Amino acid sequence: MIKAVLLDLAGVVYDGEKAVPGATAAVDCLREAGLPIRFVSNTTRSTKAAVLERLARLGLAVSNDELFTPAEAACGWLRQHGRSPHLLVHPDLVSEFQGIPDAAGKAVVVGDAGDAFDYRALNAAFRALIDGAELLALAPNRAFKDADEKLSLDAGAFVAALEFASQSKAIVLGKPAPDFFRLALATIPCPQAQAVMVGDDAEMDVAGALRAGLGQALLVQTGKFRQGDEARFQPPPTATLRDLSAAVDWILARRGEAA
Repeated sequence: MIKAVLLDLAGVVYDGEKAVPGATAAVDCLREAGLPIRFVSNTTRSTKAAVLERLARLGLAVSNDELFTPAEAACGWLRQHGRSPHLLVHPDLVSEFQGIPDAAGKAVVVGDAGDAFDYRALNAAFRALIDGAELLALAPNRAFKDADEKLSLDAGAFVAALEFASQSKAIVLGKPAPDFFRLALATIPCPQAQAVMVGDDAEMDVAGALRAGLGQALLVQTGKFRQGDEARFQPPPTATLRDLSAAVDWILARRGEAA
């Protein structure tokens, strides 16, 4: 039985500043069916407020409590553990970390820094790590679909480089971390086995959700999807579908079935 839906954003609901065809109507169908939705995004180039504004421009009214981002999770971790951030993130994301209290302990926070991933910045992060800072990965994605419609290198490679050089292990805060999925579901609340995840990333969205205990996870063939992704990672998708519209049809047809 499906009682809640988790949706990825980039590549599923929108590509850049445009909605994926049929996506806004598909979200509306889920709402009309009475299914709670939570949006779980690994975006680390935009603030939460900017993501909400983008969704509003596309005609989707999404509340602050319905959207979960890795930066938000990182701020919670920093406060809980009494650490100050050493930021290696995109300049547009820096404001998300204002207000974190100064502390003696540090944590290197790595997101998709874009052109800010230069030697000086990476070496400063490395030095902080060997001096005892924790390593926080907002998301370990391998690639993302860029504005030119091609795949570009994401933060995961830089996280791996810092892990290798500093002999540290990153704490992952966004997808595929199980706690990220569970945090979103806890606000409904909904048992993990009665939730379905929809994403375009077979590794982070789909396999991550299934490993976190979600009952089902759907891979859509939009965004960063490439042929063969459905068989590339374990566990495999519950189903691979054309786009969000097809995924919503699949969900609504099966919402009353036992898991």
